[in-house]
Amino acid sequence: MKFRTLAIAAVGLTCSVAIAQTKWDLPAAYPPGNFHSENLVQFAGDVDKATGGKLKISVHSGASLFKAPEIKRAVQGAQAQAGEVLLVNFENENPLFGVDGVPFLATSYADAMKLYRASRPALEKLLAAQGVKLLYVVPWPPQGIFSKKPINGIADMKGLKWRAYSPATARIAELVGAQPVTVQVAELSQAMATGVIDSMMTSGSTGFDTKTFEYIKNFYDTQAWLPKNAVIVNQKAFEALDKSAQDALRKASAEAETRGWKESDERTQWYYDQLRISGMAVRKPSAQLAADLKKVGDTMLQDWLKKAGPDGQAVVDAYRKM
Repeated sequence: MKFRTLAIAAVGLTCSVAIAQTKWDLPAAYPPGNFHSENLVQFAGDVDKATGGKLKISVHSGASLFKAPEIKRAVQGAQAQAGEVLLVNFENENPLFGVDGVPFLATSYADAMKLYRASRPALEKLLAAQGVKLLYVVPWPPQGIFSKKPINGIADMKGLKWRAYSPATARIAELVGAQPVTVQVAELSQAMATGVIDSMMTSGSTGFDTKTFEYIKNFYDTQAWLPKNAVIVNQKAFEALDKSAQDALRKASAEAETRGWKESDERTQWYYDQLRISGMAVRKPSAQLAADLKKVGDTMLQDWLKKAGPDGQAVVDAYRKM
């Protein structure tokens, strides 16, 4: 009887702990070693500590729980309580998701932050209508131009065999007279080695990871755009938390955002250093190239504004006033 009483007491204790503790899944698309994923793990740890273990967030990196295009829908449908998504991936759903993918609109971390501040209210409103709450946002390193031959202006880009991996990069090729060639990241090294491409626009991190320096010796730090990852949560899951847990989540989100922006910026410079060490010339674009690219960006901005309408115009106007 004594043992039975103890067992019942133990079961009751276990149940009370289970009731007190909330467990969330947070799927992410990038590998564990990626700085975004590392930031997520620290974020989850901060939430655990701040809530005294009441809110446990399990980070599932490397698309191990849901593939990248599925994560947002999973959070909307409460299949996962939270998730990390690349905002520009959902531009076809609503143009506002693609504002930080408009080339040459925001060409530095400082400008990218201004654009984020200008667009966040619209993004929050858009996501709220979908039952989703925005927690924090962290940018990827900026996009630059890798080219086998030197480029002083867009006239030098005519005829380049240009890697196109998105509608935006294909449109750039069209506007500068290059030949767009669709090549995925996994095929980049082979494409460069065989001469299928001799130029591309991507981040210094991708250039380093794919050993672009073995085939191409010029990199222009155009900082064309800084696409951003957003960490989102199902609104009902958030509202189900008590106030102290909600406050802890907000605080940890703000800290993760600050930490992530700093890390992204610092990693960018590290990648540039590695490219230089590996024999690549890393330089700022000439005044002529910068001016030419700005015209390309202006054209693409007008294309985006036509799709985004008044809401998009309001975001751009707010950004330019900052």
